[in-house]
Amino acid sequence: MKARDLQELRNSTPQELQTKLKDLKSELFNLRFQLATGQLENPMRIREVKKSIAQVKTIIREEEIKSYQQ
Repeated sequence: MKARDLQELRNSTPQELQTKLKDLKSELFNLRFQLATGQLENPMRIREVKKSIAQVKTIIREEEIKSYQQ
């Protein structure tokens, strides 16, 4: 994700973040399935999706910590 995408995620609601996380996990599942069946055209996409999942989880956790401190 690019910096502007991350900024958009930081401005998202918790429900939107959870939806994005669910979509990314679903995409990762589909990519792994394609890899196993030999249909995957771009293997680097798996790495990109895993990184995006980590970024979304980090933003969710930052929001949790921020809400505890208030």
